[in-house]
Amino acid sequence: MNDNPSTIDTLSKNLIELRKRLIFSLLGIILITLGLLPFCRDIYQIIANPLMTYLPQGSQLIAIDVVAPFFVPVKFTLAVAFFLSMPNTIYQIWQFIAPGLYNKEKLLIFGTMISSFILFAFGVMFCYFTVLPMLFKFITGFKMADIAMMTDIDNYLNFILKLFLIFGIAFETPVIIFILVKLNVLTIQQLTKARKYFFVGAFVIAAIVTPPDVISQITFALSLYALYELGIIFSRLIPQRD
Repeated sequence: MNDNPSTIDTLSKNLIELRKRLIFSLLGIILITLGLLPFCRDIYQIIANPLMTYLPQGSQLIAIDVVAPFFVPVKFTLAVAFFLSMPNTIYQIWQFIAPGLYNKEKLLIFGTMISSFILFAFGVMFCYFTVLPMLFKFITGFKMADIAMMTDIDNYLNFILKLFLIFGIAFETPVIIFILVKLNVLTIQQLTKARKYFFVGAFVIAAIVTPPDVISQITFALSLYALYELGIIFSRLIPQRD
């Protein structure tokens, strides 16, 4: 059976366009990384500050691996570059999918992409400025006087990146709820009735995805529930069908 030439031609154009957008996205990450590399030590200091603030005067993070003093600041920089390049990545994704969308679909998807990025950024900032200081203050406050905290920088990086990702994803809750209501998968009435179950579920999720400390678990659970309520508020803006 012969393949339809027009179908093959369309598929070929789509693949070429996809490759183009992937290259542009990767170039954005590379260029921002190169621009940030001269400031990798400053970025490291900013990321380490939430912990260093509550350590005794003169304390330092340690490196167990020989190459860690070089690679960990670079990893920090790569993580920051990836985050800062997200607007370009979102733009490239949009340029790829927009031609095949109707106007109403464009408005919904573009709004969803932008709001998702903004909420993720708020989640990361909330974690950095609120959760981490509370967490480290709690931990250092309960530390015994004869115990010296010597934190490995690689473990510290993995720890906070995990928290950034967890809180960033959690802050997507309003967008997810909005989409589910928009697509008529759920109704506001169902979401309202499920409040008490979600409240309990938020603490269960927190116990699973966050580190085993009461501060981050409670903060995550309460934040997740607050975002659930925010999603319901946003969903009320959607015209309801009779």
